Amino acid sequence: MPATVKYLLDEEQIPRSWYNLQADLPEPLAPPLHPGTGEPIGPADLEPLFPMALIEQEVSVERYIDIPDPVRDIYRSWRPSPLYRARGLEAKLDTPARIYYKYEGVSPAGSHKVNTSVPQAFYSKEAGISRIATETGAGQWGSAMSYAAALFDLTVKVYMVKVSFNQKPYRRAMMETFGAECVASPSMDTEAGRAILAATPDTSGSLGIAISEAVEDAVHREDTKYALGSVLNHVLLHQTIIGQEAEVQMEMADDYPDIIVGCTGGGSNFAGIAFPFIGKQLRDGPQVEVIAVEPKACPTLTRGRYAYDFGDTAHLTPMVKMHTLGSSFVPLGFHAGGLRYHGMAPLVSHVQELGLLTPRAYHQLECFEAAVTFARAEGIVPAPEASHAIKGGIDEALRCKQDGRSRSILINLSGHGFFDMQAYTDYFGGKLQDGVYDDNELAMALSGLPSVNQA
Repeated sequence: MPATVKYLLDEEQIPRSWYNLQADLPEPLAPPLHPGTGEPIGPADLEPLFPMALIEQEVSVERYIDIPDPVRDIYRSWRPSPLYRARGLEAKLDTPARIYYKYEGVSPAGSHKVNTSVPQAFYSKEAGISRIATETGAGQWGSAMSYAAALFDLTVKVYMVKVSFNQKPYRRAMMETFGAECVASPSMDTEAGRAILAATPDTSGSLGIAISEAVEDAVHREDTKYALGSVLNHVLLHQTIIGQEAEVQMEMADDYPDIIVGCTGGGSNFAGIAFPFIGKQLRDGPQVEVIAVEPKACPTLTRGRYAYDFGDTAHLTPMVKMHTLGSSFVPLGFHAGGLRYHGMAPLVSHVQELGLLTPRAYHQLECFEAAVTFARAEGIVPAPEASHAIKGGIDEALRCKQDGRSRSILINLSGHGFFDMQAYTDYFGGKLQDGVYDDNELAMALSGLPSVNQA
């Protein structure tokens, strides 16, 4: 079997700035709206939640934003991450496609999430903050934020979606090892959590609920700010270090991607790999086909409505225009917990509306099948979230085989699955099922969208 080929950069080639796609968009984003007044918000409205440096990044339209030296020094622990030519997978599929994958599982927390947790912790420390409140779905973000907080001597409380809290005990243990407090959400620690438990005691939880709890926690304490691992502009900005490195590594391979594939839940790893290439395309660079892959059990891009909605269940956050299933929508408890969010990043949603990406949705069983194929060919066990990107990339490679075309496919392998082996055990044991959400529940959630959408 052909050997996998690794493309490595020197640590001095770590990008010195993040790339901001907003500088190159042909149409600007719709503004966030105040949850109470429905009017566009200003920086002061976000100050209870975020350090001002992150607020400035959130609204910036500058093309490049410098990476602080202390952040870049920490990035050196795992960056630049490797780019691989998947010759083993190519041979297994018998495809003329050239398959590459950018592997973000080499970080201390095992995923791409550390690319943004480190700068968020850095800016919080610079602002005199000593505590972070946050949420996590599958635990990758909670692990990443706990690690980053330890580096800057911050304390962290993580509200972990209950179904994942029960499914993934080793993620909880990792957070606690880094010094974080982790509780199942909804919890009895917040008004939002207590209200939801009173109404639905057996709820499996959702990211929308966990966000409500973390936001409530942050705004009620002077020493605390809120941190989010996806969705927001500044989070997507930090992740573009992935695509910028991949651009240089593809040059090393004397190639350029025809197709880019990333999984999408909130949009951070997808934006990280795709936005630098989309930006180059918008500046008259090479054309790329960009595919955003999501779970059929939580299909925000393929079934959601493009409308203003709240980012959380208790309606504490600003309203943003995004593809949404409705803030009250509670996804099924499938194993790709990082993809169980009711909305998609406004910037990713806007990019879809501009026709710059193609959404695709898969069931979890076919994604696990693709992950096993990949693992047996390449020796890396993908996280359940990343298996969606693997499935999308394999389908494109098989399409090349049918068409007889040798196209270049770049996949973002956003994290490893070493803390998700129970999911694989369930898959091999025949315990996983392709869940189908209730269309009536989706319709009900969408019927509750804010009235601002009717204006």
